[in-house]
Amino acid sequence: MRKGIHPENYRLVAFKDMSNDDVFITKSTVETKETIVHEGVEYPVFKMEISRTSHPFYTGKSKLIDTAGRIDKFKTKYAKFDKK
Repeated sequence: MRKGIHPENYRLVAFKDMSNDDVFITKSTVETKETIVHEGVEYPVFKMEISRTSHPFYTGKSKLIDTAGRIDKFKTKYAKFDKK
């Protein structure tokens, strides 16, 4: 390895999947402000929306996303700006 190009602040970090509350611990240099207690030990925590335990590619299950509800909500919100 080349000297001086790799970060030196590796530490154990908890990565939490917010969609299913799965937590896994690994070494990382990611900056965090929150902590979590996992199996009796306190770790800095990085919150994710999706991980290997919730991604459809790995689970084999697909999720239905309510895009119609979002579009209707958007149209209702901005209907007052409609130029006729």
